[in-house]
Amino acid sequence: MRLKLHRPSGLIGRIFAILLLTILVEFGVSTLLYERASQFSVRDDEARRLAEHLVIARKLLAEQPQARRPGLAMELTTSRYEVRWMPVLPPGLQTQPELDRIYAQVMLWEPALATTDLRLRLTSQGRHALIVGAVSLPDSSWLYFRTREQVHQADLGPSRILLALAPALALILISGVLVRRMLLPMRRLAEAADRFGTGGIQDVAEEGPKELRRVIGAFNRMQARIQRLIADRTQALAAVGHDMRTPLARLRLRADAISDPDVHAAVETDITEMEAMISSLLAFLGGEGDKETPTRVDLAVLCATIADDNADHGRDVEYDGPDHFEHVVRPLMLKRALNNLVDNAVHYAGQCCIRLVPVSGAVAIRVEDHGPGIPEEDLQRVMQPFVRLDDARSRDTVGFGLGLSIVASAAEAEGGAFRLANREGGGLCAEILLPCDVATA
Repeated sequence: MRLKLHRPSGLIGRIFAILLLTILVEFGVSTLLYERASQFSVRDDEARRLAEHLVIARKLLAEQPQARRPGLAMELTTSRYEVRWMPVLPPGLQTQPELDRIYAQVMLWEPALATTDLRLRLTSQGRHALIVGAVSLPDSSWLYFRTREQVHQADLGPSRILLALAPALALILISGVLVRRMLLPMRRLAEAADRFGTGGIQDVAEEGPKELRRVIGAFNRMQARIQRLIADRTQALAAVGHDMRTPLARLRLRADAISDPDVHAAVETDITEMEAMISSLLAFLGGEGDKETPTRVDLAVLCATIADDNADHGRDVEYDGPDHFEHVVRPLMLKRALNNLVDNAVHYAGQCCIRLVPVSGAVAIRVEDHGPGIPEEDLQRVMQPFVRLDDARSRDTVGFGLGLSIVASAAEAEGGAFRLANREGGGLCAEILLPCDVATA
């Protein structure tokens, strides 16, 4: 039976696989480095040979008179070890700390050397050195020895540390790339979630671990349901708006038959208010048709036209700005937003000025007035839907309190921002800030 290995499909399984791969690679590299480092020290078999040679040489020298010991020491010299007999220990021959491991290995193989006052040291510094040492004889003379093969010391300097860190850094990089690749569908899901609500639906490819595929599938189904709900609501609102405007039109015709001027004016006012409420509600909820396509328009001409139209109706509205300034926007949506700002300014201040101000990387459309302004604590709250600062809901204003919300939605649709600020010296400044990357003055 052939064993088939399946790639783990779950997020946890894949992370576990990455960690396992990291551990295996780290283990392999660490083992390689350890094996290479072990080459710079005396191996166990070499320590054993040294211990055995010292025991035999010491025994043979101790059995001979001192006169014959120098010649016997020459005979005990081999290709690995040079042996000499000395009546007095050379000064400065003490065991160095870096040779403690070798000392322990020698003592492990030949415990009898523990009573011989074994001394070990290196004859030179650096990566290559010879080991010299001595053991005492029963008559307090000394057997002096020296290795003839160079011993390579472990290099623990900066280069060795950097060499040890290199695999760890490489593993971190590899693990990061693998995890990033595994979570790439999640990043695409986040981008789709950010785009949702600002454009059409775009399904995210269901790929990656099974848990993430389930999340992506649920997101795709969710945005499809939301889109259907929005379409149904838009269709229903459009029908309601049409049905409500039909009896309003009949009321307006019948109002013309009212002979009493005061009653006629009151009815006309109520009808106008109802029409304004319906229009603002449909505009806010998106019930007046499909999304408007952005086109290149002259913002200066658009602002000046709004100012002139209001001036023709006896309102104190002015325009201040360049004669021409082209920008890609949704003109009907932006015009509705500017008309809302102008209506608010004229209602509360009696006048306003529309300013078109090119700024760094953007263009600002400001509607400024000299009215009472808005309390600082209400500047953000007033832009929320259905919020009116006239708590008593006096009927000298029309609509549902959606004007500023419509302005904020229009600015957001253009990728810009809408903000309110009280002017120094009194009045309010309502600013629509549009990105200016495609604008030309």
